Order: sequence, then C-alpha cells, then structure tokens
Amino acid sequence: MRIFGDDSVNYKRIVVKVGTSTLTYPNGELNLRNMERLVAVLSDIKNSGAEVVLVSSGAIAVGVSRLKMPYRPAELWLKQASAAVGQCRLMHLYDKMFAEYNKIVAQILLTREDVDGGEREENLVSTFRALMELKAIPIVNENDSVSINEIQNVHGFGDNDTLSAVVAALCGADLLVLLSDIEGLYTGNPRTDKNVALISRVDEITNDIVAVAGGAGSSRGTGGMQTKLEAARIAMEKGIDMVITNGAHPENLYKVMEGKEVGTFFVGRKDNV
Repeated sequence: MRIFGDDSVNYKRIVVKVGTSTLTYPNGELNLRNMERLVAVLSDIKNSGAEVVLVSSGAIAVGVSRLKMPYRPAELWLKQASAAVGQCRLMHLYDKMFAEYNKIVAQILLTREDVDGGEREENLVSTFRALMELKAIPIVNENDSVSINEIQNVHGFGDNDTLSAVVAALCGADLLVLLSDIEGLYTGNPRTDKNVALISRVDEITNDIVAVAGGAGSSRGTGGMQTKLEAARIAMEKGIDMVITNGAHPENLYKVMEGKEVGTFFVGRKDNV
C-alpha cells in the first residue's frame, strides 16, 4: 500500500486526465501556458522511464472558440460540429508541443461500444500496447463528433473522468491522475464554505464520501466531483491508485510520482490484482 513520502513508490504506467477548465480560460480561449507546462512535465516523466497516456477534454470548448460562437451551444448538432473542429485544433497543438521534446503522439477517439468487450475492446488494448511499445504517447478523448453519449450524458462514459478510469484499466496502468480546477476532495464545497478541509486520503468510497461530492463542474466542462468519485471507484476496484489534484499546477505530477502528499489520494485495492 502506498504511503505518502514513501521513496519506494515506482509507478510504471500512468494515465493523466486533463479537464476543460485547465486547458481553457473562462472566455473559452486556450490556456497555452497550462498546456505547455503540462506537455513539458509529461515529456519529462516519460523521459524518466514511465509510460504515459493522456486523456484530454476540451474539444467542444476549443471548437466553440475556434468557430467564434458567442456561447456554448445547446443544440446537439452544433456541439458535435464544435467537437470536430476543436479536436483537430487540440491535436495540432499537442503534436506541435510534444514534438518540441522529441515525443510522438497518437490520437485515439473512443465510443462506449469500443470498450464493452469483444473484438473491438481486444483490438483497442492491442493498439494501446503497440503505441506504448513504440514509445508514443496516446492522447484519448470520447468521439463527440459521432457519439452523443458524453454530450447528453446518457449510456456513455458520462464524462472524461470516467473515460480515463476505463482507459487506465484497459492499459493496465498503476496510477490515474485527474487534473481538475480544484485541489482535491473536500469535506464540503470549498467555493461556498471556507471552513471545509481537504481529504488527503480515501481508502474506500463510503456513503459519507459520496455525500460530500457536489454537482457539476465548471461552465466549460461537464464533470464534477461525483464523476471523479465514479472514476475512483472504477480505478480502485482494478487496483489502480488515483489522485485528484489541481491542473493549474502540473508540476504536482512530480510529487505524485514520488509518493508525496498532494491533492486527494485514492488507494487501489491491491487484493484484486
């Protein structure tokens, strides 16, 4: 079991999920500083010998900005069009930024049907394995331009938090990190109550833990703490450690990799692996 400050921690394969609120400013424009810092840290972690998978949100928000829409549309077809434009823009920037550190990236767009078992899931696992053997960094998102699951939050991943946990399980990762717009899980809502405390460690998703989770996330994203707890539940069941930390400080990933206390740490059930 991982203990904060334990120098013996040695994560070999990590999945990092970055949310829309980290990748964009409140006005919807890309936060290039955050993107560049995240890319630099992930590239450095890969240089250290760990395998890295990035699950990236932001396609719809970036597309809305790119298309100069005055606000995030409510119409499904406009959201899908925005996702198609935004995903192209995101991958262009990721490819360019990672190339500065001599890293190769690959795009993987998923629908729920791809991970429901059978031949498609087997092929997907093989693709992840091949990309990592070839030293590439897979960049994953739900295929919003053809799938309405995340957009409508029906019969799909619900949010990229859940998607990232599914990807971590498929990849056989030993660590999942959710980069959010909040430091971690609190005893209440830190945006409305200054007296709440950060919960540094969770060994089990109890009813009390579920009760402190709030509603939806920022106006630019779809996820809130409830979706992060669902991701934690999936990861923990698969024996994968998970951390929620603030995406505004991607350097926190170094601390996580070193087993130092940062954000909220969810302990993977090692008896299941």
